[in-house]
Amino acid sequence: MDPVDHLLHLDRTLDELDPPRWPPPPADATRLVRTVHELRRVPLGAMGAADLRMLVTQRVALPYVLPLAVRLLIEEPLLDAYFYEGDLLLATVNAPPSAWTPLPELAARLRAVITRLPETEVAALPRGAAEELARFSAETGPLG
Repeated sequence: MDPVDHLLHLDRTLDELDPPRWPPPPADATRLVRTVHELRRVPLGAMGAADLRMLVTQRVALPYVLPLAVRLLIEEPLLDAYFYEGDLLLATVNAPPSAWTPLPELAARLRAVITRLPETEVAALPRGAAEELARFSAETGPLG
């Protein structure tokens, strides 16, 4: 079994894993708010890369969402989740440093993925991406 898999609860929803359950969104909620509320009721195993990117950027249930994102990024680091190549990676490295504290092995695996990225591919990412990747690697400590 992959060491990341023990962190996953693919048959359960965020409402089950990350209490309290969220009430329905207000009637005048934005599309983003409605979508995030809906995603909390989707089994984790049914979430796609775009769903994970949205939840990570909105900082929703990160202890459950980050392992899923890293699992995808290990396979395809520059995955185009919705907006552009590498958007899930950049969303993930921009999660608050405190979100990684209980997930040191996961952070180390993501750092390893980042160090293997060819410079030409990093250079093709949006402006500032190389600095964001370097910052993540420095904040989470040395490779171990």
